[in-house]
Amino acid sequence: MESNEDMSKSMPAMPLPSMGNTVTILSIDGGGIRGLIPGTILAYLESKLQELDGPDARLADYFDVIAGTSTGGLIATMLAAPNKQNRPLFSAKEINKFYVDNSPGIFPQKSGPFGKAATLIDSVKGPKYNGNYLHSIIQKLLGETTISETLTNLVVPTFDIKSLEPIIFTTIDGKRKPLKNALLSDVCISTSAAPTFLPGHYFQTKDSQGNIKEFNLIDGGLAANNPTLVAISHITQQIFMKNPDFTLTTPMDYGKFIVISLGTGNAKEEGNYNAKDSAKWGALEWLFNKGMTPLVNIFFHATSAIVDVNLSVFFQTLNSHENYLRIQTDSLIGDTASVDISTQKNLQDLIQIGKDLLKKSVAQVNAETGVYEPVDGKGTNEEALALFAKRLSDERKQRMANMNK
Repeated sequence: MESNEDMSKSMPAMPLPSMGNTVTILSIDGGGIRGLIPGTILAYLESKLQELDGPDARLADYFDVIAGTSTGGLIATMLAAPNKQNRPLFSAKEINKFYVDNSPGIFPQKSGPFGKAATLIDSVKGPKYNGNYLHSIIQKLLGETTISETLTNLVVPTFDIKSLEPIIFTTIDGKRKPLKNALLSDVCISTSAAPTFLPGHYFQTKDSQGNIKEFNLIDGGLAANNPTLVAISHITQQIFMKNPDFTLTTPMDYGKFIVISLGTGNAKEEGNYNAKDSAKWGALEWLFNKGMTPLVNIFFHATSAIVDVNLSVFFQTLNSHENYLRIQTDSLIGDTASVDISTQKNLQDLIQIGKDLLKKSVAQVNAETGVYEPVDGKGTNEEALALFAKRLSDERKQRMANMNK
């Protein structure tokens, strides 16, 4: 992994949105090892920013908010958490290496003729994976860093199974009780705790007055597998609260939002489930079916898709469709559609899917069919990201100029 500790110079801190013309948002869906798909896309986007502004450019230097759920929350944290030099812990190109190196430890595969049977038995008795490796590596990477210390505003959804409500961890709220002093490691472990796959996570926060807040959390995908709308709502709330950092716009002026939303892929239609088969399923089949977990997969996909449909229509209605880019594929088949098959072949296949997706035409979800369809005149995802990189660079330069006046 390339170390930011050896950089001879650093990019100056991103000026506040109030110094510019837009609010910039990056959002990354949940999806387990399929995080390799957005990881590939993010590496390309960062490379285009580096072509414009130099090799030290990092995504956190350009986005006012980076939102992520589950595996997306882990990626968002990699991009926004500080290292000892107060620069991002990871460059975007280092994300995929982290996944390739660590996914087999996070999701160890049982081999041999009875491997699948043993996995099924283990899954009935408890979570499919104990989470020890994931917890250890996250805690080692993040140490005592709190969510209030991120380099840009972080938004990470989780779900509290005791209070039955979503808990959204943000950098801004992390500076206030009751989320004050929440460790980034606890947030990442919580948002990644997918039911049936990994154990839920309990932790406490304590503010300077000694007030204790307890959390009993599982995967943020139960609240928002696609956290784009959560991120937009978070900014809107700050505008309503008259946060001086966001004074450039009014609460409903969404034409000033620039949004890049990255999915982790969905199964190809013919590989999905059907009503005829599911009508025969009992509780076990809904949870374990041909190596998949239908109930979890369907729920996470549904929450992602409805956000994308709503935002796509929303930005078109406001005549601001140029400000919203969603990159997603609905053509995953076989092992690539899983969230936990961590063989080296599958990991490399997912990276290749990300590379292929860059070459594909910009697509937009059809609100009636839910199918992604190419958009005429928009070019490829690569070309769209290059245009967004230029807009992000120009916005940053404008803010720097305004700040120095």
